[in-house]
Amino acid sequence: MEKKIKVLIVDDSAMVRKIFTQELARDPEIEVVGTAPEPYIARDKIVYLQPDVLILDIEMPKMDGLTFLERLMEHYPMPVIIVSSLARGSCEVALRALELGAVEVMAKPGASYSVQDLSEQLIAKIKAAAKLKNSRFLRPRILEPPKINNSQALIKTSHKIIAIGASTGGTEAIKEILVSLPVETPPVLVVQHMPEYFTKAFADRLNGLCKLEVKEAEDQELATPGKALIAPGNKHMVLKRSGARYFVEVKGGPLVYHQRPSVEVMFHSVAAYAGANSIGVILTGMGQDGANGLLEMKKAGAFTIAQDEASCIVFGMPKEAIEIGAAMKVVPLENIPQVIMNNL
Repeated sequence: MEKKIKVLIVDDSAMVRKIFTQELARDPEIEVVGTAPEPYIARDKIVYLQPDVLILDIEMPKMDGLTFLERLMEHYPMPVIIVSSLARGSCEVALRALELGAVEVMAKPGASYSVQDLSEQLIAKIKAAAKLKNSRFLRPRILEPPKINNSQALIKTSHKIIAIGASTGGTEAIKEILVSLPVETPPVLVVQHMPEYFTKAFADRLNGLCKLEVKEAEDQELATPGKALIAPGNKHMVLKRSGARYFVEVKGGPLVYHQRPSVEVMFHSVAAYAGANSIGVILTGMGQDGANGLLEMKKAGAFTIAQDEASCIVFGMPKEAIEIGAAMKVVPLENIPQVIMNNL
């Protein structure tokens, strides 16, 4: 019998610990080996239970989750999934947790996310996280963005669109790409699998780091050069065109590949409305969201890029795209900005 994935749940709410334990117990591949109401108890349980994956809350007594995560990654690195509330402060702290090495951030059940929705996604993310090696979630960050030679590319950028899709590990990958792009870059559309409200904090954080203007997309917003639009959590984002002007629609709709926003939905719209005037990029993430959409972009004449396995946190989405022939070029994350500019 295959070894089960051992999970430790750290949350100060007894109700949350109980619900998560019950939901995860339904999957035969997962075993909740313990729970802890605060980090000091969790620390001791990690040592003797040796879990494969840690589920961690942010706001807890005695020591906050962020401080605990930072110490954990220094002394006992392991895959950590953050499950936090949707409060704005919690969103910003959760994004900091991703920078410190957490592999995923999720929202607790509430008005937008039911227990069933969360449990299905959490189970999938636990299985992906359990396969990671320490080097994957503690990968050294690029401190200085690579220098881009854009002297020739910028004269060809009229009416272009850049579309980027990512999931697990994508927040840092997207950051590394966007901070490297010059202010004259054509409009950039980004779908990152992330809960509602978290995307606003993510966009605000990037906006303070990038030459581009980065913001959470609004319905009917124009996609203009020098601007990157992040799809809002729990909403699909699609590209539309009116004459020479691109704009986005932000809307509801069913989950696609268990996701909303979905990379697939965005890529298909870019294929339809931008075609050969677009570049598609699929980054680290689990599942197959975006693979067929990237293929549609390629068929429509777009230039398509997939992140290579060595630089991915999870080589799921890029792998699916590569296997069906959707990617024209497979490159390390650090080279993607230059490849984008070379093909404008």
